[in-house]
Amino acid sequence: MFEESKYNNKMSKTYEVFQSELSSLRTGRANAAMLDIVKVDVYGQKIPINQLGSITTPEPRSINIQVWDTNNVALIDSAIKKSELGLNPQIDGQLIRLPVPDLSEERRSEIKKIIKSMGEKCKVSIRNIRREANDELKKLLKDKEISEDEVKKKEKIIQDYTDSQIKVIDDRVAAKENEIMTI
Repeated sequence: MFEESKYNNKMSKTYEVFQSELSSLRTGRANAAMLDIVKVDVYGQKIPINQLGSITTPEPRSINIQVWDTNNVALIDSAIKKSELGLNPQIDGQLIRLPVPDLSEERRSEIKKIIKSMGEKCKVSIRNIRREANDELKKLLKDKEISEDEVKKKEKIIQDYTDSQIKVIDDRVAAKENEIMTI
């Protein structure tokens, strides 16, 4: 039996991933979530920084990482430098300080492109989920498990949910771009 809630949940999860990726983008203020996209190659696997130390934002323009294992300090430093965040770590023993510079106009434009790209990827994923749902409906129709009227109804429900998710993504992209461009 076809359950549209399964596909609605998949679309919602896709949006949640998009939200967390967006929150990791750097705006003018320091934010611990900025480091979520940085993975450190430690112990033979890629581990997020928040699992290697505690992250705090003592001031609006700086982030501190208190690294728990001294051996990981250089690895975290290297991972941050390689990331697209544009941050320059300052090491003080087991403490890594990350001053967050003001965004230049050029960097703002780059971030806008990244935001648009993230939004597009999310919309493509949602459309793929819609296609997956429609394919399941066609298969059920072919196997004569549901009627054509039911298929049309369910396709409309899935399409409506897809449209609403895409509108939410577009609104979120516009809001984030506005946030980036506000000095």
